[in-house]
Amino acid sequence: MDALPSLFAGFAVALQPINLMWALVGTVLGTAIGILPGIGPALTIALLLPVTAQVAPESALIMFAGILYGAMYGGSTTSILINTPGESGSMMTALEGNQMARRGRGAAALATAAIGSFVAGTIGTVGLTFLAPTIAELAFVFGPEDYFALMVLAFTSVSVVMGTSRLRGFIALFIGLALGVVGIDGQTAQARMVFGSPELFDGIQITIVLVSLFAIGETIYVASRYQAEAPSINPLAGGIHMTAEDWRRSWKPWLRGTAIGFPIGALPAGGAEIPTFLSYTLERRLAEKPEEFGHGAIEGVAGPEAANNAAAAGVLVPLLTLGLPTSSTAAILLAAFQNYGLQPGPMLFINNAQLVWGLIASLYVGNVMLLVLNLPLVGLWVRLLLIPRPYLYAGIMVFSLVGIWGLATSWMDLLLMFVIGLAGYVMRVYDFPVAPVLIGLILGPMAETQLRRALSIGQGDPVTLVSTPISAMLLAVSLVILILPALLRLIGPKVSAA
Repeated sequence: MDALPSLFAGFAVALQPINLMWALVGTVLGTAIGILPGIGPALTIALLLPVTAQVAPESALIMFAGILYGAMYGGSTTSILINTPGESGSMMTALEGNQMARRGRGAAALATAAIGSFVAGTIGTVGLTFLAPTIAELAFVFGPEDYFALMVLAFTSVSVVMGTSRLRGFIALFIGLALGVVGIDGQTAQARMVFGSPELFDGIQITIVLVSLFAIGETIYVASRYQAEAPSINPLAGGIHMTAEDWRRSWKPWLRGTAIGFPIGALPAGGAEIPTFLSYTLERRLAEKPEEFGHGAIEGVAGPEAANNAAAAGVLVPLLTLGLPTSSTAAILLAAFQNYGLQPGPMLFINNAQLVWGLIASLYVGNVMLLVLNLPLVGLWVRLLLIPRPYLYAGIMVFSLVGIWGLATSWMDLLLMFVIGLAGYVMRVYDFPVAPVLIGLILGPMAETQLRRALSIGQGDPVTLVSTPISAMLLAVSLVILILPALLRLIGPKVSAA
């Protein structure tokens, strides 16, 4: 099926009144949680997974996609107004955006962020529309050894790129792999790591781990460091519209940021942080007034915000076509698909075409909704920051308890939630990345299945794992990712000495 007819069929799904309502709920909620520091789309979707079990899959996934895009929009508001990024992808926006707000140009900064997000999100969704079916068709040539190599690449990429330490990244990955093998082995029917508890025979539900790491761990961390301080919000001063010069200086950064953000977002462990940093660096080099950087250059807001939202669209490409999550939020979206008995991958475009194209079409609708919401309602979003943090996080804790108890009314689930939540707190304190845990938990069992299939086809010969050009190339790239940082550290001092 061609992309355009499929997209039109998707609009027939996305424009149904019930799905429009869920898209609006997702975009509003996503914008709100993007504004609130410390609460991201991953946490929000994790909290909503238990309570959306009775919602139709199309509606729930459209809402989750709205939350993802909305959080990318909302994160720029606090970055600009109070120099507090609501999302990690908005860190670079804070550098120039807050300086613009201090100079009374907060409205212009918010406007270029919102319009740039709309432009990049729309172009990124166009890229998703036409690239996703092609990649899905190419996935049919993948054998078990190719899929295993692809998952090894995801493991190494996420563990090396995310966090400040490769060691911490791999420890987090192995924690996720260990959690993923709990339960009954599908091939041998042997119990693994259940410690004599029959309630663990079915394994540890992904939702429990998600809510525990994000909600419980983050709540304990914030509570342990809470200091009662009145928020200081920079007022929106100066003009309320972008000037002609602002438009002239912004449109090229919007396009360049999109060109950087989308392909990097589609890579394993690409995320939003790397393209926003690259976009900021590029705009600083190309700026016609480089002396303004550090004092409120509008290019430093337009470029990174475009890269941030384009990366959000790029993240959906490997998720929908190959079933590979490349960020924490993508991992939780994968869990949302699995909650409805759906497995993202090439067959998703054949067996569930109505759902996947309705989801893609809803991204266009959500982008328009977000532009309408963000331009006139900035003052309303800022007031959400006045909610006292103790009330905010106490509500999250209660919501987590109710959601996990509602999954299976199991005391074991509650016990696991608090144990894993404490582990999440320790990881937060010692700067362990959370994304490798989620990637290991979700992709670990899938990688094990593909490894066993490949070895069965090759009658146990390990050479089977590199028997195709695709698997050999992917494993070689994984090896380079592992050894390249060490080689650079060894070569660096020699080059300096010479």
